[in-house]
This record gives sequence, structure tokens and C-alpha cells, in this order.
Amino acid sequence: MGPTIYDIARVANVSKSTVSRVLNNKSNISEESRLRVLKAIDELNYQPSKLARALTSSGFDAIMVMSRSTKTTAGNTFFSEIIYSISTRAEEENFDLIMQTSKNSHDELEKCIAKIRGKMIKGILMLSSPANEEFFKELDKYDIPIVVIGKLEGKFKNIYSVDTDNFNDSYQLVQHLINNGHRKIACLHSSLDYHVSIDRLEGYKQCLLDNGIPLRSDWIIDSGYTMERAYEASEELLQSNDLPTAVFAIDDLKIIGLYNTAVKLGISIPNDMSIVGYNNGVFSPLLSPPLTGIEVPIIKLGEVATNLLFSQIKKEIELPERIIVPTKMTKKKSVIPIQGK
Repeated sequence: MGPTIYDIARVANVSKSTVSRVLNNKSNISEESRLRVLKAIDELNYQPSKLARALTSSGFDAIMVMSRSTKTTAGNTFFSEIIYSISTRAEEENFDLIMQTSKNSHDELEKCIAKIRGKMIKGILMLSSPANEEFFKELDKYDIPIVVIGKLEGKFKNIYSVDTDNFNDSYQLVQHLINNGHRKIACLHSSLDYHVSIDRLEGYKQCLLDNGIPLRSDWIIDSGYTMERAYEASEELLQSNDLPTAVFAIDDLKIIGLYNTAVKLGISIPNDMSIVGYNNGVFSPLLSPPLTGIEVPIIKLGEVATNLLFSQIKKEIELPERIIVPTKMTKKKSVIPIQGK
């Protein structure tokens, strides 16, 4: 067992409370006593535990990363890549990372409040933004810095947003299809309980309407969050009697489902059907033909969000409530002009 504050007090010939005041950088102590305590700490090679520091000072040097339920993140490489980015930055600040998942929003809120009240965390990073922002209203009351990787519609005192422009990115992808002569364009989207899914679907819809193309409900398919549901939605679309000439898929799982189902059904990409989507992760380089899509800078998103959170924790500078990280569209071989079909 290592030395304790009682050992330090004995060697420095001061009280335990004096040692505690030195360890917590309190000012109500003489310089002579402080120097004796610091000398004893050095002689004994005392290393205070994080638990002891948390219980006697302002809390743990830790941030919490809140992910969605594992039911909605399984197989999605976005979450593993962005957690890597966040943890790398946290290590540089000598902060620990606490991962939290939950069964539902009520469970999530209770866990958050318990950790805040227990001084277990100094900030929160949320990896997605739910469309129902009541959760944020409750957390904002606790005056702890929170950064959301995603969109915020409400106004909050302690909550900040780091996002990409999902609406305009989707609009740009669909416009690229239209510029290549496509008018029969379907969409595979995720369930609409997060801002990212809503914005990407709305970008698709608005682009069609702006180009005078009517929306077809049978070509707008909720493909859920799982690989299994992505395959089901792909088969539902590609086995229909009236096939679209192009499909917009809003994430990796939908893209993989489309590519694999197309092979299974003997549908050629892009000769029979063009595909656009989001190049979110490690699967993209494996696709054949390479995907025309939006490259989401996942590592950059994590870095910007974590930097913003630490700036708020340290109260360094005033920063904007919302930061948009630029994306890039890459035109590859998954799209051909309709005339070439």
C-alpha cells in the first residue's frame, strides 16, 4: 500500500486538513506549511488516486461520450471511428473517457444526471442529435458543457453543435443524378428520430420538387438502423416491378445492402441502376464500382467536437453555438448518364 495523507502529515509535522488544503490548492495556508507538505509528498512519492481527488475537489478529469442504443449503431463504422478520434484528443488532455449507452431517453437522462451530480464528469459529448430536444432542455439546467455531433434546433446555454450540412449535401447528390438525366430516383433512409436522417431525407425531397419531379412514397423507404433491415429494404425496392434508374442511400448500411442485393438479383451498377450516398467509413474503398458520394470527415468531426468541449470546460474563449465542418463530393463510377443506359 502506498503512502497516505496521514503519512504526509506526519512527515511534514502538520495536520491532515493542512495536507488536504495543499492537495486541493487552497489559499488559506502559510507558505512555510505548504513547502513542508510539498517536500513530504516528494520524499514519499505520493500519488493521489483519481477517486480521492474527485471526492475532495471538483471531480474526475473525465468526459462522457453518449452513443445511441447499440440496436441503432451495430455495424455502423461512423461510431467506432469518431470514438477513436475523441479518445485520442482526450488522452492529450489527460482526461478519461466514460462511454454510456442506454435503453431509452429516460434511462439516458437519469444516467447523465447521476454522473453530473456525482462529479464523475466535466463535460459530455453526444454522438448524435435526437429530433426530440426535451432531453437537452433537462440537461441544460445543470450548467455542464455539452457538445452534440449533429444539429440543434433549440437555443441552449451550455449545449453546442458540431455538424455537417446534411440537407445541402443530400441535395447536391440528388442534383448530380438529375444532371445525368435521372428522374426516377428512390431513397433508402434511416428512421426519422434523429436530425441527421430528417435533414438528409429533406434534401432529397426538396431537390426533386425543385426540379419538378413528383415524390413517390413507394420509392421512399425507411430502412431502419440494422444491416438486416437494410437488406430487406434493398430487396423490397429492387424486386419491385417498376425499378428506379437511381437510388440515394443515406448511410453505409443502406449502400452495402444495395450493392449486395444488386449482385444477388443480377442488377448491374451503374448500367442498370446508378447509386449515390455517403462515404462514411472503411467499407467505401471495397465497393465495386466505387461510389459517387459525400465524403464525411469523421476524424475531423471528432477533433472539432472534442476541442470545442475542452474549450468550454476550461472557459477559454467564446465560441459559436454551431460549427459546420465542410464535406466533399467525389464523383466516381456508380453513376452514368441516363442516355448511356
